[in-house]
Amino acid sequence: MAHAAQVGLQDATSPIMEELITFHDHALMIILLICFLVLYALFLTLTTKLTNTNISDAQEMETVWTILPAIILVLIALPSLRILYMTDEVNDPSLTIKSIGHQWYWTYEYTDYGGLIFNSYMLPPLFLEPGDLRLLDVDNRVVLPIEAPIRMMITSQDVLHSWAVPTLGLKTDAIPGRLNQTTFTATRPGVYYGQCSEICGANHSFMPIVLELIPLKIFEMGPVFTL
Repeated sequence: MAHAAQVGLQDATSPIMEELITFHDHALMIILLICFLVLYALFLTLTTKLTNTNISDAQEMETVWTILPAIILVLIALPSLRILYMTDEVNDPSLTIKSIGHQWYWTYEYTDYGGLIFNSYMLPPLFLEPGDLRLLDVDNRVVLPIEAPIRMMITSQDVLHSWAVPTLGLKTDAIPGRLNQTTFTATRPGVYYGQCSEICGANHSFMPIVLELIPLKIFEMGPVFTL
């Protein structure tokens, strides 16, 4: 979860998010090198006396500044495409959860557990207990196992929503009449927070997502849902 004055991304809890953080650092280094190169060129232009202003033909320089940007784009595009295909892979999920967006709450259905369905509403400030997070905690959390591939089926019943959990690297649009899917494998137990990331009306800011990830052995022992 993000904290005050945080500069970087949240800690990764899934392999996909680890790849995204690595790609972010990779692209950031390229951007910094470009910025330093441009600043250095500007500094030389402002401080160097131009003695050869009549020269208009520099084919070597034109070749370099044409080929170099192309190489940089390839260095960014290849890892980006790799991660894009990784996010679309569905490798025999162990559990399927259906998430339905409403104005302004989420409905979850455990399709592998006899059609267990429940709603998840944001906790009003009057119902918060010590340790709960304002505008982020809900009355019914989604309990899932770690170290097991999970498939999320996401849709909406009214307007556009977006099911997003940053620490897992997940952000999938919930579209009325369309069923989108995404998969993830959590690597650490804990409670992880997300929010709707698509402006969906007056109470868009008040439909959080809370995932409680527990070890697979505990999940398999029996119902752990408190509804």
